Amino acid sequence: MEFYKFDKSSGKQIPQFDSDFVMSRIIQTSKPAHIGCMHLGEKGIVGYHQATVPQLLLIVSGVGYVRNEKDEYVKVLPGDAVFWEKDEWHETKTDTGLTAIVIESEELMPSLFMPVKKL
Repeated sequence: MEFYKFDKSSGKQIPQFDSDFVMSRIIQTSKPAHIGCMHLGEKGIVGYHQATVPQLLLIVSGVGYVRNEKDEYVKVLPGDAVFWEKDEWHETKTDTGLTAIVIESEELMPSLFMPVKKL
């Protein structure tokens, strides 16, 4: 399990085309990728299971907790990204609700695009 940041502070100001916004890079793939949005309600959980492919979880809103085989939960907040390798056991849960984008692909290398989160 690896942790990265995609919050505003890790982004880059974009002025092209008279634009004024910050872009935080996340990932790029040449192989197919599945991208979804998960909505966990109060006491929601994505049960303990093995990742079938590398998986990147991007916390958009809410507060949650993730773990791998260690049975030790780590708190995640908006702007945090969690990466699990193929076959890695993991779980995500929340007490109050959480929305996250999930990217799954055989080819995910988040370290090329996002800074590591210091725990």
